[in-house]
Amino acid sequence: MTTKIKTLLLLLTLAMPMTAQEKLFTLEDLNFGGTNYRNLLPRNLWLTWWGDQLMYQDAEEGGTIDNKGRRKPLFTLDGINQLMTATTDKEKRVIHSAMNATYPYADKPLVLLGNGKFQILYNFKQQTIEWVQTTEMATTQEWSPASRALAYKQADQQLYVRQDEQEVKLTTDGSRQIVYGEAVHRNEFGIDKGLFWSPDGQRLAFYRMDQSMVADYPQVDIFPREASYEPDKYPMAGMTSHTVTIGVYDLNSHRTVYLKTPQSKDYQAVEGSSFDNLPVYFTNIAFSPDGKTIYLQELNRAQNDCRLVSYDATTGDRIAELYRETSDKYVEPLHPIQFLPWDDTKFILQSQRDGYNHLYLYNIKGECIRQLTKGEWVVQEVMGFNAKQKTVIFAANKYHPLHRWLYSVATDNGKITELVTADGVHYGQLSPSGNRLVDKYSAPTKPRNIDVISLHPSPVTHHLLEAADPWTGYQQPLFECGSIKAADGKTDLYYRMVKPADFDPDKKYPTVVYVYGGPHAHNVNASWHWASRSWETYMAQKGYIVFILDNRGSENRGRDFEQATFHQLGQVEMLDQMAGVDYLRTLPYVDMQRLGVHGWSFGGFMTISLMLNYPDVFKVGVAGGPVIDWKWYEVMYGERYMGTPQTNPDGYAKTSLIGKAGQLKGRLQIITGYNDATVVPQHCLSFIDACVKAGTQPDFFAYPGEEHNMRGHASVHLHERITRYFDDYLK
Repeated sequence: MTTKIKTLLLLLTLAMPMTAQEKLFTLEDLNFGGTNYRNLLPRNLWLTWWGDQLMYQDAEEGGTIDNKGRRKPLFTLDGINQLMTATTDKEKRVIHSAMNATYPYADKPLVLLGNGKFQILYNFKQQTIEWVQTTEMATTQEWSPASRALAYKQADQQLYVRQDEQEVKLTTDGSRQIVYGEAVHRNEFGIDKGLFWSPDGQRLAFYRMDQSMVADYPQVDIFPREASYEPDKYPMAGMTSHTVTIGVYDLNSHRTVYLKTPQSKDYQAVEGSSFDNLPVYFTNIAFSPDGKTIYLQELNRAQNDCRLVSYDATTGDRIAELYRETSDKYVEPLHPIQFLPWDDTKFILQSQRDGYNHLYLYNIKGECIRQLTKGEWVVQEVMGFNAKQKTVIFAANKYHPLHRWLYSVATDNGKITELVTADGVHYGQLSPSGNRLVDKYSAPTKPRNIDVISLHPSPVTHHLLEAADPWTGYQQPLFECGSIKAADGKTDLYYRMVKPADFDPDKKYPTVVYVYGGPHAHNVNASWHWASRSWETYMAQKGYIVFILDNRGSENRGRDFEQATFHQLGQVEMLDQMAGVDYLRTLPYVDMQRLGVHGWSFGGFMTISLMLNYPDVFKVGVAGGPVIDWKWYEVMYGERYMGTPQTNPDGYAKTSLIGKAGQLKGRLQIITGYNDATVVPQHCLSFIDACVKAGTQPDFFAYPGEEHNMRGHASVHLHERITRYFDDYLK
């Protein structure tokens, strides 16, 4: 597609003619906690794979689905539950949904189902229950299809392994201080779990986190008559953090060894591979295909020195350092290595060392064979491999920064093949062999499409679903997308604008800038309605224009784009947001005397930063869960972007909002979850104290019992509160 056509697509305005019969939205329709929200989502299909056979998953049954969408049921929950009741000593055991059914064996007619208290393997050809395993006592858990062993924690904080119904207790010192089998480093570095089975299911790697030395943050549960103390371990930037080690349990020998990492008591420096900066973060755990070797990416506390290291899974000994990446800012390892299914001596490494996240082919000696992808675009996900074609299947924004397409790349020569051709944002679900691919995607005017793509010998697409617009019959706003230059005068930034359905260019409208602005997130892409949040529709319906701009520092634009904010969070971001404000000034229908700003979390920090640094520009702001001073934020995230208060005192001073409290002129409402464990309440309360001392008057609202984001129907209440604040002071 030509650049000219791409530009035309970006500037597309999505407009629907208004009719007198159109209904108005409520927050019960638009907000995810609303009573009618799910009825207004685009139609979807819940699909999974049994080998190369596509399977559908409904609440009450599961079965096969072909390329034309024709279904053949293979089991029903009613039938399985009747069988369970009859075969479990009259104990009533009921599975409630088939939506999470999986088919763990490509060559066996078995489906895995469970209800949190037990799980079963049901043979849908024989219509028999082949295997049952109790999971009732498990909190955190991880199951191995190969050995059918379950690793889990119980309420006593100890780690267990159960194979069939035989239970082995792996630990005895688990507690709030010593945490086993959980995600560590506060879920940074791509970590989302703490239990890892080897491919053959014979070894279990697990995290052990000692946080006894970490200070408690004094959270309080206010709901009992006598409020109770519920402290949370919260290591703040520059302060003492936890210590992590990695254990490996052998299912056959019943023996646990700990990897001799630089934080373990058995660590011995390897000659010629000493660490100048002792690593404290251990991430991206991966087993070799034979389960005998474990690979880690080890990162120093400054997060500018990362090494891929191999360990012997049987002894815990350090084998070799295979790869090292350093930076004058930071290195951020987010993905474990992935071995080629057809060659267990080679693996895929992801790195943004050339400025963009790309794929590199390495061998187990640590030699780079070739860079597989290259260019000013980002590999966003590796979905798997096609063994017949010897290709890697991945998603990337190669086509355009706002579009996410699916591709394959040949490992022998780096040839890239487009697997999709439709504009939009595509998410793929690859079959185990890599021969077939489910493609779920949306585009600015397409709520949801689902295709099935056969990859071998060449891509052939079959259309399963084209969802109708679920908002038909409602008064819909106008959605626009375009680009402006950043404050540096050369970098393209993309925006979304949402206008009232009856927009009149001769009128002037109150306008709200919605902002996030931080790393690992973006607001604008080429999905349905340009990725508009439904609250924006609610505001447009009330007569507002909403403007959203992805500034430098946000994701999917490459290393330098994101690292432009290094050691000075909020500063470059504000300059770019003000470039957006300068663009709004050129629009005659934007009332610059009625300009507001709203954001949550990092966006809350940005909202208050803009209100205080540009007090004559923004009349009203609503800041949710805002960071006020980065010295109160957690170690891993905070130090990556800001260093420590000791090493970057000027940066911390410049970005802190405490000393600027006296600059507040407009109306500012601050909202927080009373039990926020991400941006702890110390931020909001300290800022309010600073405002009291400075004589400025922010408004404040807290949600008791809520954390960083409001859950359930509380979210409806939250967004009505945000809206009313703008209605009261901006309209």
